[in-house]
Amino acid sequence: MRNPLVSRLSTAAAAAVLAVACGSAQPVKEPSAPAASAAAPGERGSPEQLKALASRPTPHLPDGRPDLNATWDHLGGIEFVRIREKIPGEDESVCIFGCAPPPGQPGAAPSGPPPQGPPGPGFPKYKPEFAAKVKDLKDRQVQVDTLLQCAPPGVPRIGPPAKIIQNAREVVFLYDDVNGPYFRTIPTDGRPHRTDLEPSYLGDAIGRYEGDTLIVETRNLNDETWLTDDGAFHTTNLKVVERLQRVGDTIIYEAVAEDPEVLAEPFALKPMTLWVSTEELAEPARCDDRDLAHMVDGSYHSNPR
Repeated sequence: MRNPLVSRLSTAAAAAVLAVACGSAQPVKEPSAPAASAAAPGERGSPEQLKALASRPTPHLPDGRPDLNATWDHLGGIEFVRIREKIPGEDESVCIFGCAPPPGQPGAAPSGPPPQGPPGPGFPKYKPEFAAKVKDLKDRQVQVDTLLQCAPPGVPRIGPPAKIIQNAREVVFLYDDVNGPYFRTIPTDGRPHRTDLEPSYLGDAIGRYEGDTLIVETRNLNDETWLTDDGAFHTTNLKVVERLQRVGDTIIYEAVAEDPEVLAEPFALKPMTLWVSTEELAEPARCDDRDLAHMVDGSYHSNPR
């Protein structure tokens, strides 16, 4: 679920904060968050809590399909944002993961510009002839990443849904994204992909069930988004397969992207565990990219999204 602080920040603003806050020497404190389930021990999203939630019986609908109807939490990417303590004479601000503790103390972020080397583990493997393009996009991420201009993140970059609504014919994924609210309607009654749609940010998806797992295949995506940060571009031939396996009161979310025109092998996101949340979605704040017009430093920085 979205942290209220992040709701008031556009993605571009968060990027700007990242560029200026990494040298902060001020102490930080974690934002408070209510537990997703009062019956689950441990901190929110901790291994202890997830184990307890996963050990519960897996609910099913009358037709035997796994019941995915719920609001689902996985911290929503907010764990990289920390609230700075109020300093007399200074405006309230935020700090991005890696900014604290102060320089010189154990765990402090290294000083100097971010590394400019090739992307690390967890990055898509491109064919050699596209290495230069990836590097160029990575170096110019602040200027060219459409996510920083309030555009939809695309699939699989948008990640798992924050809420699922399910019936016998289809499932609907609802998203509480930093860039705004999004939805995907996914038929599960055997219909094929549509042929009357233009490529779009979130594409055209169809779904099917295998036991307690919902498998979603998405095609017809435009090429204006990235698979992840650091210039991970793709073509309109991209196909993404997501797997959502319900285990007790958790969902194991996996996604694999295939784009053989540019990728040397399929790209798999790191699996995520979602858990049933007692919180409900609310209308998010409007995303506004006004910050980009006032950019003073366009050098590369990592995007914590």
